[in-house]
Amino acid sequence: MLDQATSTDRLAQAFAGDLVDSDHADFDALRAVYNGMIDRRPALIARARGAADVIAAVDYARAEGLAVAVRSGGHSIAGNAIADDALLIDLADLRGVRVDPRAHTARAAGGTLWAEFDHETQAFGLATPGGRVTTTGVGGFTLGGGYAWLSPKYGLTSDNLISADVVTADGQFVTASETENEELFWGLRGGGGNFGVVTSFEFRLYPVGPIVMGGLLGWPIAEAPQLIRKWRDFMDSAPDELSSAVVQLPMAPPEEFVPPEAQGQPAMGMAFLYIGDPEEGLELVRSFREAEPAFDLLGPMPYVAFQAMLDGFAPHGVRNYWRGEHLTELSDGAIDAFTENPPTGLDLPTQMIIFRHAGAVKRVPDEATAFSHRDADYMFHPIAAWPDPSRDEAHIEWVRRSSDAMKPFATGGVYLNFISDDDKVRAGFSAEKWDRLVALKDRYDPTNMFRFNQNIPPSGG
Repeated sequence: MLDQATSTDRLAQAFAGDLVDSDHADFDALRAVYNGMIDRRPALIARARGAADVIAAVDYARAEGLAVAVRSGGHSIAGNAIADDALLIDLADLRGVRVDPRAHTARAAGGTLWAEFDHETQAFGLATPGGRVTTTGVGGFTLGGGYAWLSPKYGLTSDNLISADVVTADGQFVTASETENEELFWGLRGGGGNFGVVTSFEFRLYPVGPIVMGGLLGWPIAEAPQLIRKWRDFMDSAPDELSSAVVQLPMAPPEEFVPPEAQGQPAMGMAFLYIGDPEEGLELVRSFREAEPAFDLLGPMPYVAFQAMLDGFAPHGVRNYWRGEHLTELSDGAIDAFTENPPTGLDLPTQMIIFRHAGAVKRVPDEATAFSHRDADYMFHPIAAWPDPSRDEAHIEWVRRSSDAMKPFATGGVYLNFISDDDKVRAGFSAEKWDRLVALKDRYDPTNMFRFNQNIPPSGG
């Protein structure tokens, strides 16, 4: 058992940020994360203000024999941003974005949120693929791969990582890129937070917006089988500039844009983003707008508004259980399985999504990064989200049941950023990549100090 007062005093001498222990008035608020099912008590919360603080915190953890959890945005659905009896390195105060509009690059501090990143880059009409929920942290999202609305055109977020500054388990500060610490750079792009604390990320940017064509179309859920078939056939030949997803909801929300007769009724929707000329985008999807939707929210809009469109469906602190599973194809059988298992009777914001990716994601050579399963054009993503603990069983059972129904059409690979279950980590990688990642873990974190993540244990266990 640590002598908490003594050990905290020692760390405080080398730490410029705030140190929060269980006696602090803000301890409970600061240990809360996105998923309300997670209730863990770290030994100490170290709110870093810079790389020097991160180095000091890692050195302290190593000296005291503490494992380390790292929080960027806290959106890890598995709750990996926090752990019992560990040192939590909280990057919430380590935020900021510097854009180089001439070089089309941006550097983001490790605790930056996607809303902040998009705000800064869009001032110059630039963007990189980023979180579909803008309260998500840049850090965990990028390290886990990073599927985004822009991915069909520009690849994963991690594909657009130019360099990263990392504090490793031995307290060293290193830069990883295509020319420095290349193997670490390979592992950071999809291997999660297994190899250290990333204090800053440098990204490649592209001209996007500031006005795009985007929004939602919605129909009664009975229309789903035929409309999703039509959507699949259309999207399989759509240009990479057009990104889309289909979703089933337990009920249409009580919003002004939903006709009164549709509110509270099971519904399906389509989200579209087109990053070319907005009028050209509207013409591309005209046949869906002519299919008598109950509501039509498509039109020219700011890119930052489209990026934040789903934020209201991702409230902080409710209970969550998710899956993210790759599909071999979107066959008629897969569509039937999807539409026969809607989230009927469950709570909003529960939803059931199929994303189409392909495009630039598939064009990156598989061996180029640690991220795996690039060959899957579609992803099945059930999101159960509910406030009442007494409803846990109903929501979790639906995710498992709907996933079982889709299993005949799944590749067996998963997207770890969307997975609640720790036992599925191996399914996030090919066998060859797993072995390479274990070797990288042996090199950079042989004691598994950084194990509160989608963990890749070192060969020593």
